[in-house]
Amino acid sequence: MLRQGAPAAPAGERMGRATLIGFAAVAMWALLALLTDASGQVPPFLLSAITFAIGTCVGLVARLFMKPPANAPKIPPQVWVIGIGGLFGYHFFYFTALRNAPAVEASLIAYLWPLLIVLGSALMPGERLRWNHIAGALLGLAGTFLIVTKGGGLSFDRSYSFGYAMAGVCAFLWSGYSLASRRFPAVPTTVVTWFCAATAALSFLCHLALEQTVLPASAGQWLAVLGLGLMPVGAAFYTWDFGVKHGNIQVLGAASYAAPLLSTLVLILAGFAEPTPSIIAACILITGGAVLAAKSMLFGKTKPASAEA
Repeated sequence: MLRQGAPAAPAGERMGRATLIGFAAVAMWALLALLTDASGQVPPFLLSAITFAIGTCVGLVARLFMKPPANAPKIPPQVWVIGIGGLFGYHFFYFTALRNAPAVEASLIAYLWPLLIVLGSALMPGERLRWNHIAGALLGLAGTFLIVTKGGGLSFDRSYSFGYAMAGVCAFLWSGYSLASRRFPAVPTTVVTWFCAATAALSFLCHLALEQTVLPASAGQWLAVLGLGLMPVGAAFYTWDFGVKHGNIQVLGAASYAAPLLSTLVLILAGFAEPTPSIIAACILITGGAVLAAKSMLFGKTKPASAEA
């Protein structure tokens, strides 16, 4: 969790730090595939309910070590709709997409959200979208295509149109959640605790309605579930909230394509996947795209996005 009300620092320095904090979420999401695979045969909505409950505990524990702000702002009603709709809605439609379309095509469509964040930032007050942001996001998308398809092709079948549409809803929901959250920078990141709690409850209701209960079968699987709840389905949402509210959202959007790459590299290191030429090419594309998107932060004097020359 992130400390609110830290000592003042230059605007560029604060933005750079917030961007790095936001990227920590991307790094944690890289563990999602490995830990999900290690969690056994737990059905998706039940796994979501358990891990978001753990993620709620992450926020509650962090609040014990935080000094509450002197004048805590009242949370606008729309923030609750944005937060709960973003977290629960994304997972609901993603699971629905995977039930109704091949995983490769559905995952690639869902992973349009970083590009949508970059493009959507042009509509945000005070933001300036530049060519390198768009080019960096497109390079990241190309690299993600290589990872998801394993260097092969795609075969979109109209019989899976519903599943593809659900994956598209995922992309719009998460990008919309991220962009809308930026409009409320005064709302403390601690509010994500209650977004996680609501998502856990709604996921459990979906589990009761749609799935059969299958719990982790061993201590190792329970540890994997705990790891999911602590990091990619826990702390990651808090750091992402802080990053999109206070960091460089175009850079964060483009750099988010590192998540599938890092996830694949983690699987390779764990012995669950093999390095291939397509992964190497994806690494070059995604890394190059992230550097291109962040070139003003890396190679020039960092300024707020609204003031970049």
